[in-house]
Amino acid sequence: MDSELQALASNQNWTLTSLRPGKTPIGCKWVYKIKNHSDGSIERYKARLVAKGYSQTEGLDYHDTFSPMAKMITGENQVCRLNKSLYGLKQASRQWFAKLSEAIQAAGYIQSKVDYSLFTCKKGKSFTALLIYVDDILITGDLKFFLGIEVSRSTKGISISQRKYTLDILKYGGSLGARPVCFPMEQNLKLSDAGDLLTKPAKYKRLVGCLIYLTITRPNITYVVHVLSRFMHEPRKPHMEAALCILKYLKTPRQGPFFPAQNNLKLSAYCDSDWAGCPTTRRSTTGYCVFLGNSLISWRTKRQKTVSLSSAETEYRAMAGTCCELSWLRSLLQDLQLSHPEAATLHCDNTAALHLAASPVFHERTRHIEMDYHFTRDKIQEGLTVTKYVASAQQIADVFTKPLGKDAFTSMLRKLEVLDIHSPT
Repeated sequence: MDSELQALASNQNWTLTSLRPGKTPIGCKWVYKIKNHSDGSIERYKARLVAKGYSQTEGLDYHDTFSPMAKMITGENQVCRLNKSLYGLKQASRQWFAKLSEAIQAAGYIQSKVDYSLFTCKKGKSFTALLIYVDDILITGDLKFFLGIEVSRSTKGISISQRKYTLDILKYGGSLGARPVCFPMEQNLKLSDAGDLLTKPAKYKRLVGCLIYLTITRPNITYVVHVLSRFMHEPRKPHMEAALCILKYLKTPRQGPFFPAQNNLKLSAYCDSDWAGCPTTRRSTTGYCVFLGNSLISWRTKRQKTVSLSSAETEYRAMAGTCCELSWLRSLLQDLQLSHPEAATLHCDNTAALHLAASPVFHERTRHIEMDYHFTRDKIQEGLTVTKYVASAQQIADVFTKPLGKDAFTSMLRKLEVLDIHSPT
């Protein structure tokens, strides 16, 4: 705590002053945390003084940093007027990032226009990429562990996983000794608002929150976690049982995406949808996965905003969402000094949706669809995307839209290149 106060004082975060009439000081509190090494050993004890920014009121003191601190031992009616931002204030994160961005760009880095947290610098043959994550900085290099993500290298390629984080989740859920299962959700299972309410919903909410972060390296549980997150407000017994089933599936903690060393850099994607799959709202679910060569680099499961009148329409909307992701990735590759002159291939298993994307004459079928969903057609005409039919049995994106049986799920998993490189098989 003394070190924190000394750091704030040396940084001249505040000046002592009297409280002006009509001004209300914002309180403060201490936040304590133990920082650990990747092996779980203690690195250091940390104390942070934060402002109670939740008490700020828009229009009154949201943009005013006068007297943001109180309850300091500074004498009667003495408060601290902030000269610089402090953790906890509603403006703090934006001010911190603005100051950091200014310093990084002054050092010769260029800020990406498609991801403002990415900065790149190229000098001759040297290229450096710098990524901001909250208050951490990731620089390209021989990275092995970052924010719970473990990186394993071999001559064949790179694999990422969240082994320790997965084991922590299993321990929290009491499933370290549970018998493993082959897939995360029973086929054809439809969760709804039926069932007894949980008496202690906090455990379910925390468990699902942990699983959401785990989807960074476990695309195979993305759909199931997406479904469970719909019931965070009122979780019920069937929802908890489904969450515990995921934990049994996670008994292979080193599993994660594999990026082969020998690979081309061509973008391709698979998109799919589950028409009216939500039993509560009858909305459809969109799922897609994007590959750079043979490497899975992006995936998503999302419930569509409106009810679709046909399977062709919901597939067409899924194609539009995937095209947006492909366009963003193309721009991101350019920032990373990787040109992509070829058209990205978009695979879809619905012939009607493919015709809608390629032909502008389906007026009766499409006039009720918002204009932004015709984005796919524009990209095809511009030569940036080319569509291709894929049989439903080969539709990899199925794993992001519905629960599959053991054989189908295992087959899709192999195609996604999600594996455990430490497995003897």
